[in-house]
Amino acid sequence: MQITDVRIRKINDEGKMKASVSVAFDDEFVVHDIKIIEGQNGLFIAMPSRKMGGGDFRDVAHPLTSEARNRIKDAIFEVYEKMLAEEASAEA
Repeated sequence: MQITDVRIRKINDEGKMKASVSVAFDDEFVVHDIKIIEGQNGLFIAMPSRKMGGGDFRDVAHPLTSEARNRIKDAIFEVYEKMLAEEASAEA
């Protein structure tokens, strides 16, 4: 399964959530609401989740292997960093 599109829908300068992302696979399947979050050790992605009873959150879609997660993360950060660079050059 190949990542065929990454779309950053919203970028926030303030707060821990930096962006909301959609990722398409094989131009046939899309996962919305992947979040880019600023953590204590830098940026990370959080898969779409739903609040369960007791206040816990459970992913509604997620990769089954760390290899797949890393491919998704790398594709997202490539587009995110490119967008940040474009914004910075537009402001200069």
